[in-house]
Amino acid sequence: MNTPQDDPRAGSRQPVLWFAGGAAVLLIVIALVAVLMFSSEFGRKPDRPPLLPSTTLHETPTPTVARTPPPDNAPPSPVAAAASAPASAASAASASAGAQNGAAAVAQGAAEPAAHKAGFTPPAEREIPAGPMGDVIRQGEQIFLHTAANAKGFVGNSLNCVNCHLDAGRRPDSAPLWGAYVSYPAYRSKTKEVDTFASRLRGCFMYSMNGKAPPEGGPVLVALESYAYWLAKGAPTGEKLPGAGYPKVPKPPQAPDIERGRAVFAAQCALCHGADGQGQRAGDTQVYPPLWGARSFNWGAGMAGVDKAAGFIKANMPFSKGNTLTDQEAWDVAQFMDAQERPQDPRFDGNIASTRKKFHDSEYSLYGQTVNGKLLGQGTPAARR
Repeated sequence: MNTPQDDPRAGSRQPVLWFAGGAAVLLIVIALVAVLMFSSEFGRKPDRPPLLPSTTLHETPTPTVARTPPPDNAPPSPVAAAASAPASAASAASASAGAQNGAAAVAQGAAEPAAHKAGFTPPAEREIPAGPMGDVIRQGEQIFLHTAANAKGFVGNSLNCVNCHLDAGRRPDSAPLWGAYVSYPAYRSKTKEVDTFASRLRGCFMYSMNGKAPPEGGPVLVALESYAYWLAKGAPTGEKLPGAGYPKVPKPPQAPDIERGRAVFAAQCALCHGADGQGQRAGDTQVYPPLWGARSFNWGAGMAGVDKAAGFIKANMPFSKGNTLTDQEAWDVAQFMDAQERPQDPRFDGNIASTRKKFHDSEYSLYGQTVNGKLLGQGTPAARR
């Protein structure tokens, strides 16, 4: 009996066995690799689809709600509570309360077209600090928003600071407080001396508010200065920031015209300010300000200059629709507004001609000019409050 070693066929079978063994090992390795690859692919999370540019992982698109547009002759919403005169004492109280809310909305301002380019962003109201300093800042804000109610004895008309300095003194291109605070002390041609910020505020009470200047260091000025200081926190001092003051509107192709301005006023302004320019009231609350007459700013105010009025109107009016009038329309309606009589300039020396020469010798002032056969600058009777 032959043993494997003696079997002559053993030599020929040995390579076959080696080949078969190697093939089996190779198949096992391939199988293991395949199993590993399958397990990895099966356990891997699928790729996220690309995000749309305006979405995030946690955003849910907000459905668009159809809104019924207001009628064409409806004023901006803040005046809704004052749109009609109340018929009874109860409804009068309700309308007055609603108008106060409306006036607050007007004071804070409405959304504007993206035309205002500010060089500075003031802090939000919620950032007013706690404590004694914060209390005075809030007092200044309330004086700014409701001037006659909070600065009694110093206001002689129906205006509030916020009527000319919109969004509680924040909005660029409406002479914001943050732009004014960092610009003083400064020489002013109006006073022909270097004014401090406090003296500038005192002038506002004399001219724009047609009242009396509060004493320096008194609670009214200290509160307003504190509010302006806080709004300007972080703003560079002594620089003319974009959006500070009122913008300068280029001179129009045609000279400003009162009759064209009258048409612009009727179409664009009378809805809020009234056909007679006396604004809208509900009880004791002035919702929209008067633009001329005994309850408006006097002849010494900056807004009595047609160029400054045109800049304010162009950038901010109609309310919530700034920069929609043409330059020509802004100049024309400013000319019409400033051609109306208003309270006398406190610097009046008893003679209109000499007062004009001293204080109004400008192509932009209609003080002492004759318009439609009437000499302007005679003033109006004192307003009843």
